[in-house]
Amino acid sequence: MELETYKKLDYKETLSYLYSQLPMYQRVGPVAFKKDLSNTLRLCEKLSEPQKKFKSVHIAGTNGKGSVAHMLAGILQTAGYKTGLYTSPHLKDFRERIKINGKEISEDEVVEFVEQNSVHFESIKPSFFEMTVVMAFNHFAKHKVDIAIVETGLGGRFDSTNILEPILSVITNIGLDHTKMLGDTLEQIAFEKAGIIKQEVPVVVGESSQDTKKVFEEKAKNMNSELIYAGISYVVKSIKENTTGILLDLEKGHEQYKELTIGLRGRYQIKNSLTVLQAIEVLQNLDFEIERADVYDGLLNFPILTGLQGRWQIIQESPMVICDCAHNAEALTVVFEQVSNLKFDSLRIVLGTVDDKDIKPLISVLPKEARYYWCEANIPRALNKEFLQKSAKEYSLDGDVYSSVNEAFMQAKNDADTHDLVLITGSSFIVAEVLTLM
Repeated sequence: MELETYKKLDYKETLSYLYSQLPMYQRVGPVAFKKDLSNTLRLCEKLSEPQKKFKSVHIAGTNGKGSVAHMLAGILQTAGYKTGLYTSPHLKDFRERIKINGKEISEDEVVEFVEQNSVHFESIKPSFFEMTVVMAFNHFAKHKVDIAIVETGLGGRFDSTNILEPILSVITNIGLDHTKMLGDTLEQIAFEKAGIIKQEVPVVVGESSQDTKKVFEEKAKNMNSELIYAGISYVVKSIKENTTGILLDLEKGHEQYKELTIGLRGRYQIKNSLTVLQAIEVLQNLDFEIERADVYDGLLNFPILTGLQGRWQIIQESPMVICDCAHNAEALTVVFEQVSNLKFDSLRIVLGTVDDKDIKPLISVLPKEARYYWCEANIPRALNKEFLQKSAKEYSLDGDVYSSVNEAFMQAKNDADTHDLVLITGSSFIVAEVLTLM
């Protein structure tokens, strides 16, 4: 599809242009991943360097970076800061990627950005992600945000967002994911993620191992950056759950948090919250006025404040239906730990994934007692559902294949009794298609 510059496109037509004209990693996979920041820099140069006109926190990591980004944004919004938020991928609408104080960029602004920069797109030929990143930075600069929370798309070192000059870098954790692009060892992947560490900019690391610690420490030393490990800073004294979320009692030295509530059910968010608390402490040291009450209110209300979806999201109570975007072995392991804390009769799992990863580690953590509904999202990058079923049978996992995510989901719901649990997981694209039905 060519951009018809003589004709004013509507929002739907603009998205069609973006999706068809420009490579999009989320849809087509590794072919769209570029180890080069030059296009993003050139496009920003044409727009008078918007990335230099606002303060930012830059977040990378294998799992949890989206949740951490939303938590931080929720606390900063609560503290009164005009807060930009850039995350990816979107679940239902492209505009979810770019928000200010929880409000999505308008359809008109998306159309206007593409119209005004069509000449630059034609000459520079940016990827979908490069264009989207610059759209976000331009939006934040135009609306004069106080701070923007920016999540990397993939990796860190060559991610389009890495043209930022942040005041704080955050790395949530390192796992074996996207190995075709980032490397097949923890050290190699840590090296790519550590690429967001900038000269004399503090970095908070949520979780680390002996394999990754040395990578972070060497990079931080070379950049003269303060390195802070969140996981060893706070001691969790107690954990409770209610219908609102998770209640924590925490200690850090003489400082205590009593019944700090994370506004999501899903115990894997505990580690994310510790990373967020450490990041907030750094921001306070950088003269951001964030009160204890802001932390409490922001963590409690962040899903509503920022519009977070797809993380242990309960979309139906009887039978219980839960969506979670976990898409690799590490993330699925903690999801199934959470599942083990629930009471139900039968577990029914609607699952699909993508074809650019080693699926054996993912399949190996799936519970054998569940009934599976194998499917594939409506994207070129989706893993063939018959191949998924065949691979799963080698691990004694039982299930049928379905022609669409919708069919798999509806069959799982129809098969479920009142006290069963239906879990939709394996890919954000599977979750997105289910949420679009709701």
